Amino acid sequence: MFVKKYGRVDTARCAFIHPTRLVKSMAIAALCCVSTIAFATPSIQHWQSASGAKVLFVEDHDIPMLDVAVSVPAGSSFDAADKSGVAGLTHQMLDLGAEGLNEDDISRGMADIGAQFGGSFDQDMAGLSLRTLSNEAERGKALAIMARVLQHPLFPEAILEREKARLISALKEAETKPESIADKAFQKAVYGAHPYALPVHGEVASVEKITVQDMKDFYRAHYTAGNAVVAIMGDVTRAQAEVIAQQLTVKLSDAVAPPELPSVAMRIQASEQRIAHPATQSHILTGVPGMARTDPDYFPLYVGNYILGGGGFVSRLMHEVREKRGLVYSVYSYFMPLKQPGAFQIGLQTKKEQADGALQLVRKTLAEFVAKGPTDKELLAAKQNIVGGFPMRIDSNRKILGYLSVIGFYGLPLTYLDDFTGKVEKVTVAQVRDAFARHIDPQAMATVIVGAPEETTK
Repeated sequence: MFVKKYGRVDTARCAFIHPTRLVKSMAIAALCCVSTIAFATPSIQHWQSASGAKVLFVEDHDIPMLDVAVSVPAGSSFDAADKSGVAGLTHQMLDLGAEGLNEDDISRGMADIGAQFGGSFDQDMAGLSLRTLSNEAERGKALAIMARVLQHPLFPEAILEREKARLISALKEAETKPESIADKAFQKAVYGAHPYALPVHGEVASVEKITVQDMKDFYRAHYTAGNAVVAIMGDVTRAQAEVIAQQLTVKLSDAVAPPELPSVAMRIQASEQRIAHPATQSHILTGVPGMARTDPDYFPLYVGNYILGGGGFVSRLMHEVREKRGLVYSVYSYFMPLKQPGAFQIGLQTKKEQADGALQLVRKTLAEFVAKGPTDKELLAAKQNIVGGFPMRIDSNRKILGYLSVIGFYGLPLTYLDDFTGKVEKVTVAQVRDAFARHIDPQAMATVIVGAPEETTK
């Protein structure tokens, strides 16, 4: 079966995803003592391939499956401002035509051997992934297709025009949806002229101008062997993994690495936008630049955010704003750690007539949390939930593959998974309070209200 997963948000990258996606077993895990949790983390092998790619490999012969991913720094933040959407379309069209293969050949070739071919894309990175049976026949066919797609894409003109039309249609539809409007305005308010403010999939006017040459130029500059990270998980030997990594990257460009992204301005001026919309409820986002993936405060912020708004119905925001006062349908907070500091965001949806009251209470709750930090009881419960749920984050080959890509791409320690629960357990109330005080200023946040009770802009 042929599977595409563009636009994925990888849980290995998020400090916390939307609370409604938390699993019920987290609550059960909270009843367990942190120190009694025991589980095995995967043993990660690593090397640099002859092509120059960084390789991370976990050997596991429990099931006859192989998972492979190749990631490169080719996300939306590398777009030019007047050509936003080039990065996303380049990634999208990799498997829509390659040397000697049209899009039907690629799709059918994967389906015939039961392989799954997908991808991921965000501000920082673009990636292709493969899941296939590990026996030599199926593995060989799947990897041959992946290698061709990754290293010899064609970007056919007719296919580009079709995909541009589809994307433009989707972008126009998104312009009518309050959540999309809010997200676009929020990113601009938080990041200003920084590349992280660019729409991940571009804008109608910019997408209309994209040419095949734009995509070929972007591909050559950003899909380079020296910047590639190859993650391999499953039923192959080290020797076979070395061959696979080289096969997938040997023909990639040897162009010079693209320049580093500019630094993010961590302190922003307070702002509030009220955007008219006929929706019956207000969609509210408020936040600031948060933290980078390698931030020294990562674990205090991670644990603290679980308590504040990342822990679903056990979070303070949910308790104060929804359970006690019934002001919102949902409320959450999260950090999105990226190469440069990604956003810290609080989101809520509520009736228009309750929007101002709900936002005021959110701000009050955040200010109290930043000033005082969590209680000892809140911290203990958060640690129990996080540590108790951690085995579920690495309970499949595909999840481990995601972590391998993140560890390699962001240069995290190879012991990251081994160290995770220990670092969570060591977080103190003082560390959470101090980390939030350094990163979050409740008086200087960007706020967007779509479907506001007063249709004006401040």
